[in-house]
Amino acid sequence: MSDNLDRVLSQWRAERPDVDARPMGVVGRIQRASRLLDKELGRHFAVHDLQLWEFDILATLLRSGPPYRLTAGALGGASMVTSGAMTNRIHRLVDKGLVHRETDPSNLRSVLISLTDSGRELVGRILGGHVDNETRLLAPLTPEEQEHLADLLRKLLMSLGDTPPART
Repeated sequence: MSDNLDRVLSQWRAERPDVDARPMGVVGRIQRASRLLDKELGRHFAVHDLQLWEFDILATLLRSGPPYRLTAGALGGASMVTSGAMTNRIHRLVDKGLVHRETDPSNLRSVLISLTDSGRELVGRILGGHVDNETRLLAPLTPEEQEHLADLLRKLLMSLGDTPPART
């Protein structure tokens, strides 16, 4: 069994046998898997008139628990996007009636983003289908392989500095 990266690595071995291109195989596969997974996830969310990033923000607010509210900065940190991009995304979700934006009364420089009832209903309604879709996408791997892959990816991500923010 071979994939597109096997062909790429074979070409590198033929063209530059002096270079160990194995890291390209790992990084390339992670990048290709990310793009293919994003494409499949996007198809699922499109049925609900959502983008993947929109679901990500709504789900982040829902899993934060009542009152389903976070600062814009906390949302940006969870999404790994710039503050400008997060402001634009929040504005689009406000226009859709899925979140509410307000100034934090305890810190006037901070903005609080809350799920609206419509946003909470939408994310709650499609969450099960999203998990089913991810289960389908990972079905070629056994549960043990999925856990092993998750462990390896966690180790890699942590080495690259992807650690949870300190709780305040």
